Amino acid sequence: MENAIAGMVLAGGQGRRMGGVDKAMLPLGGHPLIAHTLARFAPQVGPLAISANGDPARFAAFGLPVLRDTYADQGPLSGVIEGLGWAARAGARALVTLAVDTPLAPSDLVARLTEGGLERAAVAVAGDRIHATVALWPVTLHPHLVALFAAGERRLRVALEGARAVGFPASEAFHNINTPDDLLRAEALLAGQS
Repeated sequence: MENAIAGMVLAGGQGRRMGGVDKAMLPLGGHPLIAHTLARFAPQVGPLAISANGDPARFAAFGLPVLRDTYADQGPLSGVIEGLGWAARAGARALVTLAVDTPLAPSDLVARLTEGGLERAAVAVAGDRIHATVALWPVTLHPHLVALFAAGERRLRVALEGARAVGFPASEAFHNINTPDDLLRAEALLAGQS
């Protein structure tokens, strides 16, 4: 069943609240942020890719396919659509997405998201917060999401309507790094895990 699940790190954000830097390459504990995210995520999935625009060569060291959005700067839904097409071509039945700025994701993330099967979307919820970039997407959703996108929808929450909500403890597991203060907090959390 493991190879039936593909994974994709959403790394296409523009990092506006970080001064426009490439968040994937932000140093965290001496390594790029994406290295931490991939280290947590890779053991949990079969085929793995990175969703990002710009020069794909910056990710060459990771040896993974880099999927560019057909519609750049349109938000993560465009990346999910590209990822679902790639996952289907790779023979996967579902795609799990994880934002690059969640380097402390749980080591049982994919197992928990897939507990209810691969036929229905699932989204991570911690406390009362929905983490729409942390989700399971059956590849059969691809045509529906393409139609939604063509109709002008860009919000992941709308694309995930009807998804199973998978509860996680309200902890730092989905701590997003959006600001310099968030990066400092992540450094402290990472140091505490050592």
